[in-house]
Amino acid sequence: MKRCPQCNRVEVDEALKFCRVDGATLIADSSLVGSEAGTARLGSTGDASEVHTSILQHDTQTNVNRATGPTTVLPPQQSANTFRLGSTTILRKGPIAAAIAILLVVVAACVYFIGGRFVASRKDKGIESVAVLPFENKSGNAESEYLSDGLAESLIYRLSQLSNLKVSPRSSAFRYKGQTIDAEKIGNELGVDAVMSGRLVQRGEDLLISVDLIDVRNKKTIWGEQFQRKMSDLLTTQSEIAAAIADKLQLRLSGNDSKGMTKQYTTNNEAYQLYLQGRYFWNKRSSENLKKATDLLKAATEKDPNFALAYAGLADCYVVNYYYVGSSPREIMPLSKIYAAKAIELDPTLAEPHATLGFAAWLLDWDKAAEKEFLRAIQLNPNYPTAHHWYSRYLRGVGRFDEAFSEIQRAEALDPLSLVIINNVAENYIQRGDLNSATRECQRMIDLDPNFWAAHQTLGIVLVKQGRYDEALAEAQKSIQLANRSNASLALLGHVYAKLGKQNEADAVIKELETRYTEKSADGRDLAVVCSGLNDKDKAFAWLEKAFADHSVFLAFLRLEPLMDSLNSDPRWNDLERRVGVSE
Repeated sequence: MKRCPQCNRVEVDEALKFCRVDGATLIADSSLVGSEAGTARLGSTGDASEVHTSILQHDTQTNVNRATGPTTVLPPQQSANTFRLGSTTILRKGPIAAAIAILLVVVAACVYFIGGRFVASRKDKGIESVAVLPFENKSGNAESEYLSDGLAESLIYRLSQLSNLKVSPRSSAFRYKGQTIDAEKIGNELGVDAVMSGRLVQRGEDLLISVDLIDVRNKKTIWGEQFQRKMSDLLTTQSEIAAAIADKLQLRLSGNDSKGMTKQYTTNNEAYQLYLQGRYFWNKRSSENLKKATDLLKAATEKDPNFALAYAGLADCYVVNYYYVGSSPREIMPLSKIYAAKAIELDPTLAEPHATLGFAAWLLDWDKAAEKEFLRAIQLNPNYPTAHHWYSRYLRGVGRFDEAFSEIQRAEALDPLSLVIINNVAENYIQRGDLNSATRECQRMIDLDPNFWAAHQTLGIVLVKQGRYDEALAEAQKSIQLANRSNASLALLGHVYAKLGKQNEADAVIKELETRYTEKSADGRDLAVVCSGLNDKDKAFAWLEKAFADHSVFLAFLRLEPLMDSLNSDPRWNDLERRVGVSE
């Protein structure tokens, strides 16, 4: 027999390795051999399922005599004419009752045995996935927020280099920022085995970092530790924490894994702090924050001209600049290609700049050679969701819809809470004609964030496709408000007005977009969307020709335009696809 050293539960199944109550390793106990097997009484000193999150080490009491500690309490001997099952006594009053009693005992024994085997095997299985939550900033100073966020993001990045560990991306893990941490709930929602949380306190140049790593499968703290460091030690501290996590998870690291974990991306602590600040503002994704991010990342490259990650960050800033800031893509996007190429020159092993370079090349140049950059990014880091996401958009753009659907499903599996990825899943369903599934994905986005404008935008498009124009108008108006009257939201609004026969309102939207086009802050594509709603094909194609003359980035996704379906049968549409290079 075996006994749990913590709760003193007796197990008669010699195959079990771990206690089915608290997960402790079972020990052989020869004192139990020869005694009649009974049901162990659980120890009453403490809750065995409690999750201990203290970062302090738990001390073992040395004055406890294990030989005289709580032992198994055997049940009293039953009389020969009864069976005891739980708290119910079954009298032997006949063969039927006896048969039923025996059957119940057999079933209970099977459940006990199989259940024990399942729990034991699950606990015995190594941890294969982890989520690093944003660290709590306990400094009482909002200016330290970039440190707490940046430390978590750096750990996510380093742990993602491990080929045998799935790490939840930042966009999913950071959705729990500011929430009460329920490790089990978060682990289930993200589909991971372990959750890491932390706290950071900054006092001048002093840092106090606390870390907890919890196995959500058995609600046990795997590791907890405090790090007292100086700001100048920040670079080495995050590497130290990442290495400690890998050690506690008992991960077997390959040579490449070890290099990724210990790699020094810069030796300049000031450049590193500027990089963390830049990424902090980049993740906020607004016009003003993107400008701040760009300035900070430029400063990081000035402090360390060989800092590849900072150049990769700059490339990311410029590839989305046209969307958030409204700058001319023809003027701003070439900088994205320059900085991505610089990052690759400094560190060819980085996946991120390859994906950015591919996206910029496709948008800016309509160049199908972009595909090799997406594939290279995926080869370098198969778990980088953005590479799969952007590659999916490219594949849709060139008409390879089944491949595109597979890639966006892969991106969603890697980053299940990313709103932009879920939005692209919904767009794929629209393209496939599965409007019910598209609606479901839109509702999922709204449940995650009711203020995500693109969710209402895409739902509005679904409703247009279903001919439910009044409901589409309500969603378009929500999108307009949340997106601060962006060009894309205005185009949808004008299209819906046209479908409802509201000519004056549609004309007003056209006038607003024409003014923006004159100011080079709108695209001919936006006006073509409104004109297609009015069924004015000549004007729609006139605006598309202007977009072609401007080498619009939106024409790279000409085949992703559900609101211009009415134009697809026109020969001018096929001719435009041919000239852009996206025809079949």
